[in-house]
Formats: sequence, structure tokens, C-alpha cells
Amino acid sequence: MEKRKWVRLDNASNIFLAAKNNVDTKVFRLSAELKGDINPRHLQRALDRVYEQYALYHSVLRRGIFWYYLEESELRPVIRPETTSPCATIYHFDRKELLFRVLYHKNRVHLEVFHALSDGTGALWFFEDLISEYVSFKYLEPSDIEKNPDQKRITNQSEDSFARYFRKSRQKNFTKATLSALEKIYLDREADREIKSNKLELSTDDTTNELETNRGKNKKEQHIYRIKGTRTPDNRMRVIELELSLKKIIELAKQYNVSLTVYLIALYIIAVYQTKEEKSGKATVTISVPVNLRQFFPSSSARNFFTTTHLAITFENERELDLAEIYQELSRQLKAQTSPTYLEKRVNRFISFELNPFIRVTVRPLKDLILKLINLSNNRNVTVAMSNLGKANFPTEVLPYIQGIYFHTSAIRPQFCMISHEDCLTLSFTTPFIETDIQKKFVELLTEQSIEVIVGTNRVTKEELESQIK
Repeated sequence: MEKRKWVRLDNASNIFLAAKNNVDTKVFRLSAELKGDINPRHLQRALDRVYEQYALYHSVLRRGIFWYYLEESELRPVIRPETTSPCATIYHFDRKELLFRVLYHKNRVHLEVFHALSDGTGALWFFEDLISEYVSFKYLEPSDIEKNPDQKRITNQSEDSFARYFRKSRQKNFTKATLSALEKIYLDREADREIKSNKLELSTDDTTNELETNRGKNKKEQHIYRIKGTRTPDNRMRVIELELSLKKIIELAKQYNVSLTVYLIALYIIAVYQTKEEKSGKATVTISVPVNLRQFFPSSSARNFFTTTHLAITFENERELDLAEIYQELSRQLKAQTSPTYLEKRVNRFISFELNPFIRVTVRPLKDLILKLINLSNNRNVTVAMSNLGKANFPTEVLPYIQGIYFHTSAIRPQFCMISHEDCLTLSFTTPFIETDIQKKFVELLTEQSIEVIVGTNRVTKEELESQIK
């Protein structure tokens, strides 16, 4: 029997496995709203073709004595109509199954991925190719679509970029000259940060030892606000989608000389604070913001390759910060925490945990327990989260058939995800709670700036689901 290929999980993936639960499944979703109802036959043909190009997506998750690992399989993906709630559990420890699924409903196609397999950027490559192939089969001749000459999507896709750039055995090659070059790349990209906005990646890893507030207070002195609410009856996520003009939002951000990401983070933090029941005293609102490391380190891997930053604003009863001050403080924090020097130091901290001699010989179940406890502890330091996947790109011939692109993730706390397509920016809010006060306030803050917003939401309560059936 031929021995199957396998690879160890990357540094980030082990945390997802330890931290997943019925509420936060560590699954994220990319969706495309297309012209006309979905043709299942064409969608399956498109999936078959793209699946052959992405060897990483052939993997199943296996459990070893000391670590989890990905193993090549002969399983074939089959499209299915959407019948479950968004971002339902994909990985089951007692089943041998693929770590992604493709669903369809009316005129929408969904790609759902277990985060241990890939991050948002890697999944977006797969998704863009899937939608392009589907449109080609349904509406165009294959020769009508000009193939992207960039082959990064199908080369080195299974590389562990954490190991390549950060493992101690490799750090000797990470010279000062290399670091200087990365600093130059970082500074060059500051000029167009408003448009590219860091291409921040999805994460549920909230570990941090360097959480800062706008006052520079010690973490022990902070009063970090944690949101409470009524959980949905069956752990179904509340999903609220906003559609707005990308161009208009960028123009507003430029008025404050900040990036699109910082502008929206500030509005979100303000919405959280203004919907807080008790506003007396001091409260720090913190937000977890993942960063795509591919913008600093040349990597074509479709696996996880990101780290997280943690931004914070402290509100004091006697003096509330004005909007411009919040913008500038968040921009300062984000810039400081996305410098190559800072990122290298932060990632190496996680690598040192993985390479610790004691941890290396600790059996996997105990490792899971340690990581779970660390994750639970660090979750207490995070109020909300966000993720910006950047811009979705499709061949010119495909664009007329795409009406919208959406992105969201399972959530243990309120958060929002953003992705853009042409001039359409979509923000998808997910929350494990029934209440929507924060999201409503966020929309109010946008409309006060004369931004037109289209809002859509799913049904989560018994009454809402019954009204849908009627």
C-alpha cells in the first residue's frame, strides 16, 4: 500500500482545534451572490476542476500522540444545498472527512472552511477560482476567460510559512539585512494603506501580552468591557450583512487621514461603548485584529499564515474621547503592531511555545487542555473582533455575473468581517447573541455620515423562524 503524504499542522492551527466548541466552530464562510439561480451540475463540475488544482484541500485531519497532522485523502467533495445554519461544525474527531464544504441556496454559493486547514487568504484563492469556473461553465466558453498568469495559487500551497520564516532552526538566516528589507516594504505600503488596508486576516487566537490602551496603562489597571447577551436557542449565529459604497467610505477615512480599516474599527468601538448599559466609571473596549503575514514575508502558502494585533480605547466618564482622537490613537497602535520587528517578536513567542522541550514531549490531549485554558484566559481580554479580507478579484469576463461577495466567521463574541468587490464593500456582523443593539448603532453612525447602507439579516429566534415558514 502506498504511504499517504502528510504534514504537521502549522503554528496557528493547533489553537483552533483546542478552542473550537459548539458556539465557536472555528469555521468561516465566503459567499457569492450570482446572476440567476445556481445550477448544481455546473457548480459540481467547477468544484471538481478546482479541487484538482488545490492539493491542500484533499487533506483530512488526523490525531497523533503528540500533535495533529494533515493527511492526503482520496475523498471527493460533493456540493450540497444549504440546510444547516451558517458555519456549522465541519471537523468531527471521530470521522474521516474533508475540512471544507461547498453549499448553494437560490443564487448564492457558499464555501465554508475549517480554520485549521486554511486562513482567509488561502480560502479566497480557492473561492475566486471556483466562482470563475462556475460562471465559465454556465455562461461562457472556457476560452473566453483569460487565465491568471500568476501561479501562486497552485504552487507551494502546503508550505508551513511559520516554519520557514520563524522556527528557531531557521532564525539564523533571518539577518538584519532581511529585516531591513522588510521594514522598507512596510514603509512603502503605508502610502496606499487606505486602499489596501492591510488585508487583515481572520483569527480567533486572542493571545496577547502587550495589550495597550490609549493612555498607555498597564493591563492589570484596565477595566476591559465584556459584552453579555441572550444566546440563540440552538447556538445559531446571528448574521447581519451591510452593503455600502467602497469609494464613499474610503473618502470619509481620508478626511481623518486614516485607513479604511481604522475608520470602521473606530465606529465599531464607539457603537459598542454607546450601547453599553452602564457608562459610568472607566471602561476599555478592546478589539482583536488579525494581520496577513504574506504582506511582509513572500509566501504562496494557502495554509494559515497570520498573527493578531490587539487595539484598545479607554473611555472615562469625566472625559470622552472625540472621534478624531480615537481615529489617530487606533492608527498609531495598528502601525506600531504591524511593523516587521514587532510581528517577528510576537510570532516567535508562539513558536517558542511549540518548540519548548517539555511541550514537545507532552501528549496531545494535555497540549489541547493547556491551549484551551490559555485561550479561555485570553478571551477575557478581548471585547470584540474584526477581520478584513481585502478585495476579491475575478477575471473581467466574470464580473457581470457577480452581484455580491460576502465573508463572515463563527463567533464567540460580537465581531464583523469585511470584504470588497468592485465598488461594493460588504460588512458581515456575526454574534452568538439575539440582541442587535451594537449593529443598529453602527448603522446609525454610518448614516449620520450620509452613507447609504443596505441591511440584511438571518432569523435566529423561534418566532423569527416560524414567521419565515409562514
